Amino acid sequence: MSSSEKQKETPVQRPDDDKRTKSAKAAQNVDHEEATTMTGAPFFYDYQNAIISQTTPNTVHVKNVGLTRFFQRYLLQKAISVLKWKMPRTWSRDYFLYTLYCWGFVAIVNTDKFGVIPQGCGLKGYNVFYQPRSVIIQNPLIRRTLEPEIGRNCVLLKLQPDFCGIMDLVSFYAQEMALASEAVDVNLLNSKLSYVFTASNKNAAESLKKLYDRIASGEPAVVVDKALYNDDGTVCWEAFQQNVGQNYIVSDLLSDLRKIEAEFDTKVGIPNANTDKRERLISDEVNANNVETRNLPELWLESLLQGCEEARKMFGIDLSVDWRNQPEQSMQPTGEVPDNEE
Repeated sequence: MSSSEKQKETPVQRPDDDKRTKSAKAAQNVDHEEATTMTGAPFFYDYQNAIISQTTPNTVHVKNVGLTRFFQRYLLQKAISVLKWKMPRTWSRDYFLYTLYCWGFVAIVNTDKFGVIPQGCGLKGYNVFYQPRSVIIQNPLIRRTLEPEIGRNCVLLKLQPDFCGIMDLVSFYAQEMALASEAVDVNLLNSKLSYVFTASNKNAAESLKKLYDRIASGEPAVVVDKALYNDDGTVCWEAFQQNVGQNYIVSDLLSDLRKIEAEFDTKVGIPNANTDKRERLISDEVNANNVETRNLPELWLESLLQGCEEARKMFGIDLSVDWRNQPEQSMQPTGEVPDNEE
């Protein structure tokens, strides 16, 4: 083999290949506890910073912490629980729901090997109304890439009219709740601030330690060592203490945390009491909150009902969705899809 041929076969190493290799090795050295709780890949700080700084100040990284991920999981499950689904038993309910709510849409397609199944997909093309014309489905267990046409070979079930999921909504309130929860922890920690004494010499410092020990043990009277006083009778120490009660705001922070969650509940259709007012609410205020609670999820429900109807007509499957807890005043969905206006 000639030297020129060897040169062609030798891969060209880019300047950042070595750095990428070190980063890949570092990604494998993830702490076991952290690895078992993370829901995604171990993305590096500079990559996260480039993304997060587009929406929030680059010095604020609440989205990176595990506490925010905890609230994301919690709020997402609450949102998913609002609607109750009936679907074929052969389907994976978790895959279907998490794909729908996180991605915003899921394709229902008939495959040769698995029959009619839901699949995560990409969108391709557009029609005269700038709506997607077909979907792209790639699955390791499906040998070839599928590109069925929407409305002809598959049904695209979408959560919202703009084909988006709810992770932006979930992440926003998860970050707010994480901030409030962190503030509670900090304020609780600060409430444990101990007394601080300054002494002019070592003997005075030791006397102060013994003095506090005797007071803390519950003695009704404590004799002060003369080492705590100067020859002229002035004290040779100084006490510093903070008004802990004045700075204790845990109750207010916990109330704010509940208000943030209640606001999220209102957005996703979970009934809740308006906690902004401490006095009793009048009926008009309660009804106004009920209307606000229904607005967004009824938009979801209208879109989902239409998709379920199309899936039943195309594939003959038993697929339906309705409220888990029927609101008092709602659109009363019956599974019928409203006619399109001409």
